[in-house]
Amino acid sequence: MTTRPTLLGYVRADALSCAEELAAATDSLVAFASAEGFTLGTVYTERDAAESAAFHALLDEVKRSDVRAVVVPTLQHLGAVGSRGAMQHLEFHQAQVWPAGAR
Repeated sequence: MTTRPTLLGYVRADALSCAEELAAATDSLVAFASAEGFTLGTVYTERDAAESAAFHALLDEVKRSDVRAVVVPTLQHLGAVGSRGAMQHLEFHQAQVWPAGAR
């Protein structure tokens, strides 16, 4: 049996309108990971994009682990995080980023 690589998730709750949308967004990450042959690890949920604590925790995990893949519901979930842009921060640390909704 081969081990499936781990994929991390990131969701911005403020980009969604209700708890049901948050649950659906998280479900889309699970479905993407399964369909693409990954094991979904931690899903970081940003509650306050102004503080970006969840994004920084995600970035710390990418830096300290061998996980090099991140899935988001849509790329807009990375749009408002970080001064240089969240996508550039992740790519700088060799993490690929995939939108779950663009399969």
